[in-house]
Amino acid sequence: METKNIKAFGTEAAEAPLKTLDIKRRAVQAHDVEIEILYCGICHSDLHSARNEWHGTIYPIVPGHEIVGRVTKVGDHVKGFKVGDLAGVGCLVDSCRECEHCKNDLEQFCDEGNIQTFNSPDKHLGGQTYGGYSQSIVVDESFVLHISDKLELSAVAPLLCAGITTYSPLKHWKVGPGQKVGIVGIGGLGHMGIKIAKAMGAHVVVFTTSLSKTEDAKRLGADEVVLSTDEAQMEAHARSLNFILDCVSAEHSIDSYLNLLKVDGTLTLVGAPMDPLPVTSFSLILGRRSFSGSLIGGIAETQEMLDFCAEHNITSDVEVIGVNDVNDAYERLLKGDVKYRFVIDMESLK
Repeated sequence: METKNIKAFGTEAAEAPLKTLDIKRRAVQAHDVEIEILYCGICHSDLHSARNEWHGTIYPIVPGHEIVGRVTKVGDHVKGFKVGDLAGVGCLVDSCRECEHCKNDLEQFCDEGNIQTFNSPDKHLGGQTYGGYSQSIVVDESFVLHISDKLELSAVAPLLCAGITTYSPLKHWKVGPGQKVGIVGIGGLGHMGIKIAKAMGAHVVVFTTSLSKTEDAKRLGADEVVLSTDEAQMEAHARSLNFILDCVSAEHSIDSYLNLLKVDGTLTLVGAPMDPLPVTSFSLILGRRSFSGSLIGGIAETQEMLDFCAEHNITSDVEVIGVNDVNDAYERLLKGDVKYRFVIDMESLK
């Protein structure tokens, strides 16, 4: 297959800093869309993968799955995009398309294993896929998303991961007017959860370990802010919430939040703590409560989320950086020193 070389930013070893690399992209095929990448968000999973903290990383790796850009070329059979369109690519670039989940627009749960935007098997060129820390990307149009021109592009990029990761469970568990919804943690995921839950019409209660984040939580749309280390504040909300979206990736007490749910309430985990989280059986049994998890969404739902955010003027709070600042950004990310998402201006790669 014909290929072309492009510049990218990645690493060749877990202990090595990210640097400029040359990678190959396939030539545009009949159903492909080529996108010049304008902005790419930095997700915490980029850092985990680059440093092989989840194991299984294949090097060299080029991270990035929060991609927005402009279409520069389309294949002969492409119907949904034309040159000049704004387009996005999220966490997925392909799936088997034949299993029950794929046919139900749940490609994230593909039985054969979906093809992720980076560090997945590349069925076209062999080797592994390379992500959005790069000049351009070529993706089958079935996995390319339409991006509205109504919103700031740099702030749209994180919607492709943080946005859909929070939108999908809020929609699945039918969050809406008349419901009281808890958001645990104000970070890359949590700040999007606040905005989206509020736009869905819910009364939003934010739980944080940091009193200093109270004003910011209210700016983002919270109706109430609770200091989770204050037993009296937590007790005041006991058995009052319909749904809780838990966005924390560190060790924390699930029981203390389950006890805030009403009968038949659900707590959904979208953070990814590395160690198991203990749960007391009676926290579930006594209120017929549910403890669940959620991934991203399928392509159709991701497009729905993007349209919802455009309609409600929702974007991520971002700090735009140059590509040479990525290594420093990773260190700051480990310290929680970002409000609330880093986004790379890919013009800086040129």
